[in-house]
Amino acid sequence: MRNAGEFFRSWFGSSEAVDPPQLDAWLYGPAAALLLFGLLMVLNTTYFLGLERTGDPFHFFKAQLYHVALGLGLLVLLSQLSVKGLKRLVAPLAVVAVAALLAVWIPGLGVVRGGARRWVRIGPVLAEPSELAKLALVFFLADFLSRRQERMSRFKTGPLPAFIIVAPIALLVLRQPDFGNTVMIAMLLFAMLFAAGARPAHLGAAGGGAAVILALQAVAKPYRMRRLSAFVNPWRTAQGAGFQLVQSFIALGAGGAWGVGLGADRQKMFYLPQAHTDFVFAVVGEETGLVGALGVLALFGIMMMRGMRIAHEEPDAFASLLAVGLTALLSMQAVINTAVVIGLLPTKGLPLPFLSYGGTAMVMAMAALGAMLALARRPAVR
Repeated sequence: MRNAGEFFRSWFGSSEAVDPPQLDAWLYGPAAALLLFGLLMVLNTTYFLGLERTGDPFHFFKAQLYHVALGLGLLVLLSQLSVKGLKRLVAPLAVVAVAALLAVWIPGLGVVRGGARRWVRIGPVLAEPSELAKLALVFFLADFLSRRQERMSRFKTGPLPAFIIVAPIALLVLRQPDFGNTVMIAMLLFAMLFAAGARPAHLGAAGGGAAVILALQAVAKPYRMRRLSAFVNPWRTAQGAGFQLVQSFIALGAGGAWGVGLGADRQKMFYLPQAHTDFVFAVVGEETGLVGALGVLALFGIMMMRGMRIAHEEPDAFASLLAVGLTALLSMQAVINTAVVIGLLPTKGLPLPFLSYGGTAMVMAMAALGAMLALARRPAVR
């Protein structure tokens, strides 16, 4: 009987001779820097929170170390795959993601927090299916669109089938409700359609329709209207809906050019809500100043440029589109998160990849990086 290693190589690897895998420094270097800095930020922002909630000041930090270790194992596993192996993940990822999105509505599995049904609990494991859905969607679209590139110039045979397939997934996520990840799913779809050769006129018309639908959804719920009002003028509701954004502004302003020093910020001490998750970038700005904040953005920029370079150089259509989708998944979420923190976009509830505290989001970000590292390899024969 073949051992597990032989099975793994035969199913997910390539039957062709390949060069030994080499890590791409332009990907793992910035990601490692962000990850290490993120661990420091989690320790920094959750010390008092952990002490208050659990009596253990290192509770959240230890949980984050566990998430990182799990993600690192997945990263190493995925980074060894060939293009053939990555393509074989398309169907399993799609099935598991859809099943998980449906599981949030099953009593005993779905978990409700703050009026949102976004999590699934299986034993001690609490997961957020929408994070897996985004990664699965990238893999699915890369495979689906790579086989339809010659038909992308016609709306009925190109973009329309993709819209029809993705719409139910987006609706499941929106129903939770999770408006931020619904927006991310729409942005990933449009980015990959554009990379696959869809006509800008078709995408523009469809994008206008999607924008109208999202705008109607944005004003359909009272809490979303409060967020929009706080975004327009946060100071008017500084003691209410605008409190979080005002505290973010205070943190960024206090940081100035060079910051107040690591660990010396005050906003994390129960002034800034979600300082360890969605608004960790505000703490980065306060402690390291404009220089540190721009450094974080520069690291994401390096990863984005490298990802686009891989997509441009990759001869295989599936691999090229996968590189586009994975790069967009990490970079667009980083852009949205930082735009929210500095007040350019309404609050979306999206974490900052590699820096924010979180389980499923961290594991999926590292999985995306692992797939990118696999694509960055330059074997002799694929």
